[in-house]
Amino acid sequence: MKLLRVGPAGAERPALLDEEGTLRDLSALVDDVDGSLLADESALDRIRAAVAAGVLPALDAAGLRVGPPVGRIGKVVCIGLNYHGHAAETGAATPAEPVVFLKAADTVVGPDDTVLVPRRSTKTDWEVELAIVIGRTARYLETDEQALAHVAGYAVAHDVSEREFQIERGGTWDKGKNCETFNPLGPWLVTADEVPDPQTLGLRLWVNGELKQDGNTSDQIFGVAEVVRYVSQFMTLYPGDIINTGTPAGVAMGQPEPKPYLRAGDVVELEIDGLGRQRQELKDA
Repeated sequence: MKLLRVGPAGAERPALLDEEGTLRDLSALVDDVDGSLLADESALDRIRAAVAAGVLPALDAAGLRVGPPVGRIGKVVCIGLNYHGHAAETGAATPAEPVVFLKAADTVVGPDDTVLVPRRSTKTDWEVELAIVIGRTARYLETDEQALAHVAGYAVAHDVSEREFQIERGGTWDKGKNCETFNPLGPWLVTADEVPDPQTLGLRLWVNGELKQDGNTSDQIFGVAEVVRYVSQFMTLYPGDIINTGTPAGVAMGQPEPKPYLRAGDVVELEIDGLGRQRQELKDA
């Protein structure tokens, strides 16, 4: 299933995109697409049954905002330097273990919402990423099979980053990762049954129509199952939590001088095979 949330920010309603591309209203069946729904297999079965019966009312998608596909996110866990190509372009050694950092849940916005360039920013960068959406409480998982069984689905994430804040201003990476609007997510949460192998997905990103990133999750240093298993050793993952799994080569930081960092007026578009497409116009904060 392709689950999503539509409507004004803070007042989104649950919806589904059917196989014919028609937007269907889920609000008579469920309150929201969130951790409570993702952990409730009976509720998901009711949605599947309603889809099969053809009883879900259609929504007019014209002019309708698409919000983040998951509501009430508890935390966003991020994996840094997780593609061989990206590590090489930044001159970093291949990590021996996953590099883990956090983004605040309030950085998450819709897939086509405006991204704000922070005040005094000179190095705002792009990063297309595969996002894992957790469906079952996960702690101390032991095997890849257990890890994948705790995944509800996948989505497109844009891990926007301010490199000066991240690298040159001291401390940890948090200052460069948690600026307002720095995690567009969606358009859909695609359930795990529709993604049989998350290590074969193409990821692409364009800036002002120019292709900048063109990678594949097969280049990940630590795959989806290993990432979920690993993170569960250090923190409890709850239904509705998000894990951004790193970005392929092609970010601005990895390009020759003058590096083409993002500015107000730029347009970024990104997509992952089968998971949909995002488009953001940048404005000054």
